[in-house]
Amino acid sequence: MNSADKDAVEERLTTGILGQWYAVGKSVQVKRDKPHAVKALGRNLVLWRDTSGKLHCLEDYCPHRGARLSRGEVNADNISCRYHGVTLDGSGTIVRVPAMPGCALEGRRAVDSYAVIEANDGIFVYFPGKERPQPCELKLPAEFSDPAWSSILCMGRWECSYRFVYDNFADPMHACYLHANSFTLAFGAKQDVMKIEPRDDGFYIARVEQKDVNLDWTDVVLDGAQVYCRLDIPYPDAAGPGGPFRIIGYTTPVDEGSCLVFFWRFRQVSGIARESWRFLYRATLEERHWHVLEQDREMLTNIPDDAHKREMLYQHDVGVARMRRMLSQQVKRQLEAEDMASVRTAV
Repeated sequence: MNSADKDAVEERLTTGILGQWYAVGKSVQVKRDKPHAVKALGRNLVLWRDTSGKLHCLEDYCPHRGARLSRGEVNADNISCRYHGVTLDGSGTIVRVPAMPGCALEGRRAVDSYAVIEANDGIFVYFPGKERPQPCELKLPAEFSDPAWSSILCMGRWECSYRFVYDNFADPMHACYLHANSFTLAFGAKQDVMKIEPRDDGFYIARVEQKDVNLDWTDVVLDGAQVYCRLDIPYPDAAGPGGPFRIIGYTTPVDEGSCLVFFWRFRQVSGIARESWRFLYRATLEERHWHVLEQDREMLTNIPDDAHKREMLYQHDVGVARMRRMLSQQVKRQLEAEDMASVRTAV
């Protein structure tokens, strides 16, 4: 691969792989009567709900004069710009220009629209690429639809590359050091060897000598439609019913230097135990969980952007290396498909 190709791969990795679904917000953030602005993969987007509660997502741009649609208003099933009232539907088509009925702009599809899925209190948007312009199937984690699991979603914005968060997903060994003074992650040995088990939809990275004592394993899913991690944190009886504390984590690039992070917190509980655990979490455990996440955030946001140029990796980083390699392979395939499409167009 020549330097130009490497630069193209690096640029796409930095801004976000296309042809995939990304979490962009929490369901509660999008009210029935007000547009909601988000930024992801360097793009400004607007979300709103129609009269049935269904979500729509457009480029946050009025085709008339460029004002932000997110500063406008929901108008029945459509969205209207507050500047001059130009109204668009969920496909990005101008349906009304109130200042000039019958205007030639009406009926024109003027801005990009994005497929959107709402699941388990979260919102996912598909970012198309030339390789896959149409939304691919999104196979959400099984825990999202399994009634045996009860979940609570937390979300934050971190001022670091989303790639640092991916690296953190693939690095279980950091927990016994970075989180050594936390509620549950102070236990176990601080020496071990890591092993990887390749899977059809990603890989499993785990410590060899220790399991279910600390954050000892991570299931990393890279199935071509999304990237997320699954991990368990052992919880003592004092943490209430439900066994281990399971986390499903996603991250989404906002731009080159910041990202959104999403962590679904799960316990396997039902009935009165379900209500007990949710109360205990809100009353006590949530603050402890945010304390752990804050340790991750502080560490990652202080890593230099060009740290990879001077890294000295060792055996514990086999998961990090696997994660990076798989993401690079996805980008290479994507760029090759785009080049082939460009050649066919030119011919």
